[in-house]
Amino acid sequence: MNVIHEHGPLAGFTVGVTAARRADELGALLQRRGATVLHAPALRILPLSDDGRLLAATKELIDHAPDVVVATTAIGFRGWVEAADGWGHGEALLARLRGVELLARGPKVKGAVRAAGLVEHWSPSSESMAEVLDRLLAEGVSGRRVALQLHGEPLPGFVEALRAGGADVVLVPVYRWLPPADLAPVDRLLDAAVTRGVDALTFTSAPAAASLLARADDRGMAGELRAALAHDVLAACVGPVTALPLQGLGVDTVQPERFRLGPLVQLLCQELPARARTLPVAGHRVEIRGHAVLVDGELRAVPPAGMALLRSLARRPGWVVARAELLRALPGAGRDEHAVETAMARLRTALGVPKLVQTVVKRGYRLALDPAAGSKYGL
Repeated sequence: MNVIHEHGPLAGFTVGVTAARRADELGALLQRRGATVLHAPALRILPLSDDGRLLAATKELIDHAPDVVVATTAIGFRGWVEAADGWGHGEALLARLRGVELLARGPKVKGAVRAAGLVEHWSPSSESMAEVLDRLLAEGVSGRRVALQLHGEPLPGFVEALRAGGADVVLVPVYRWLPPADLAPVDRLLDAAVTRGVDALTFTSAPAAASLLARADDRGMAGELRAALAHDVLAACVGPVTALPLQGLGVDTVQPERFRLGPLVQLLCQELPARARTLPVAGHRVEIRGHAVLVDGELRAVPPAGMALLRSLARRPGWVVARAELLRALPGAGRDEHAVETAMARLRTALGVPKLVQTVVKRGYRLALDPAAGSKYGL
């Protein structure tokens, strides 16, 4: 039996969740696969049921029929219909939508459309707004009035392409994104990211990504965050629109083929274990994960100081690393090299196999890399 699957493919990894909506669902999916979850909503969602912009857009569409209505999200479409109903315009809006070409992005949006008693004219198989845009441009939009239901975030390039094609675009903003009321969880997540206390950050909306980046900038740690995301912390986005704020800063991201939470979690299950360092040490298979180590498939929790030492040793497996260098790797250790000995003793206890790390008298410590692996690691 492969012990790793008992613990789940994400065991030993810490994943940051920035979502405000469906965060519990995403967190549960991650935890079910063994991850430790650090949740910090990077924004809050303000419904616009009392907002004049949504009311004005709704009245405008009732009074002046659009040719096409694009529904982009299920929750946004339901929110629009519910807000209109609250204003006493629900029946008029539904009557107007029955007489236009109604496009629904994906099956969930299609379900919301049908729940409102409407029938969509078309829905893309890819669930991609790019496919919706291609269809509209292929049909020709010159002189046509296109209503676009937004869900709190702009659609970069989409509106511009329609207007360049001659369309009159009416935006229907159903929700507004605002910074979180409590910034403390976001600050804790940022601190964890720059100190490599998380292995991945997940993003399910472009505003959440933009908000986290803005907060890092406000705290003077934008450069540190970009450095962490460039090398050690995986940025996982639910789709290409979500990834745009990060990619605009040169941050590489990974995205699932299907823009859903389940595929996003499955992608992390592939990516994070693939990034873990695996070494043959003293006759054992040692896989170094975020806050734990798999020794021959058995998960071993390791304290942060021990992980810092182990990572330093693993950068040059088989080579002796001096105590002074290991001391610098310890978080907040000061100048006393005795702290290295204490942390090393705890590391050996946590690993359960003391001989994995060898003491080299008067020099330092080394990982007991198996001789057969020496050529691979330059020994």
